[in-house]
Amino acid sequence: MSGSAPRDGTTPPVGGAPVPPTGAPPQVIVVLTDQQRWDTAGAHGNRAGVTPEFDRIAREGTLFEQAITSNPVCAPARSALQTGRYPTATGVFRNGLPLPQDIPTLAGEFAAAGYTTGYIGKWHLGGEDGPDGPVPPGRRGGYRKWLASDRLEFTSDAHRTVVYDEEGEPVRLPGYRSDALIDAAIRFVADHHDRPYLLFLSLLEPHHQNPADDYPAPAGYRERYEGTWLPPDLAALAPGAPQGGAHRHLGGYLGQIKRVDEGVGRLRDALRSLGTEDGTVLAWTADHGSHFRTRNSEYKRSAHEASVRVPLALTGPGFTGGGLVREPVGTVDLMPTLLAAAGIAVPDGVQGRSLLPLTGGGHDPGRPGSVFIQISEDRVGRAVRTSRWKYVVEAPGTDAWNDPDADRYEESELYDLAADPYELDNLAGLASHREVADGLRQELLEWLERVEHTEPEIGRAAPRPSGQRRAESFPSQVPWKGVAFGHRSAH
Repeated sequence: MSGSAPRDGTTPPVGGAPVPPTGAPPQVIVVLTDQQRWDTAGAHGNRAGVTPEFDRIAREGTLFEQAITSNPVCAPARSALQTGRYPTATGVFRNGLPLPQDIPTLAGEFAAAGYTTGYIGKWHLGGEDGPDGPVPPGRRGGYRKWLASDRLEFTSDAHRTVVYDEEGEPVRLPGYRSDALIDAAIRFVADHHDRPYLLFLSLLEPHHQNPADDYPAPAGYRERYEGTWLPPDLAALAPGAPQGGAHRHLGGYLGQIKRVDEGVGRLRDALRSLGTEDGTVLAWTADHGSHFRTRNSEYKRSAHEASVRVPLALTGPGFTGGGLVREPVGTVDLMPTLLAAAGIAVPDGVQGRSLLPLTGGGHDPGRPGSVFIQISEDRVGRAVRTSRWKYVVEAPGTDAWNDPDADRYEESELYDLAADPYELDNLAGLASHREVADGLRQELLEWLERVEHTEPEIGRAAPRPSGQRRAESFPSQVPWKGVAFGHRSAH
């Protein structure tokens, strides 16, 4: 594990990110929402008005317009955020697997550099052999200050938040759940404002409450947003989805996001009152999105934009005034980005790249022109996404719960995101797009060799004549074969 790098403008060995100018080390806060689609944000064109604070962060700081999760499942996505490695590299390729203790982590690197490290909220990396709530110290990813539950949706509901402290004792926090956790975050920054710290605030909202399959927003918030927003994919596909989930849940979903946004505004108010806002790097992103059961029998676990594309904005030293970054990036890049922003060397083995070179109109010549996505639990799948194209493969005959990868994949989906941003027209197999698919196939094979060190076969989709397009409709994908809905592992 590495310690602090010099704060003299030199370059860390991994990722090519310049260290910020000499000065006091920044304080660092990560706000992680759960299951938040990118297009809920006003900065991405949503007119429902639920994210004025996120939009302010995006406007004042840096907005990454095309941010993609490494895997649209809770635990794998979170393992990548904590380590900068893809889920198959961490071993957490599905829910229920613990984060290994021998991999360098975000908290471990910051602690080695003299930072106080704190974690508040949902962890979901403790492993299925542990209880829902308390997490043993060795499975906390290196965080020293702790107020969290491993599976927060099973130790809390909207107005009864129970988390566990460093001794594993339950703590009841009053208020609406996201408010309660943000209040705890405000107490943390107040107690540690005079020293460098890393605070990871992991909220459950806008994830559904599993046992009830509902999105419980604060009183009046669901009603405020019912009927205000229906994205094209849900408008086209939701009528055929189980229980008409999108139409029934969108008001509560947006109401939850609105309350979170207000809470983040209160957290930033606290930073201003403490005089630390300008010296704080604040990142807001999500582990994955939600397609509201329109692509399979669950809410994510597919390669569609609704599952994999998330909001990502940062502000503070290195990011204030950074503008709009249009090229696709991965949330696996966040860990090395935060280390580079604090002037801490990125450890060997990290597969993400710092995003700092992209701010302010910059360029990273070593960055691939696409991002790589791993799919698990619903199927063993892989995808590559460029600014224009999405290319998806899946492995037939595999055990999606137990197999991390496969020796052979078959093409299943191809989307032109410029013409079809909500992926309603699957172009896989069309003769007119064979050359495009072959180029993306090669791109994916290079990713597989680079990240997974494998050379699987990828079979081409059955050919179809040009013009014979295949419209998407539920159930266009293989239904999720994991544990039954509502089980503790089905998060």
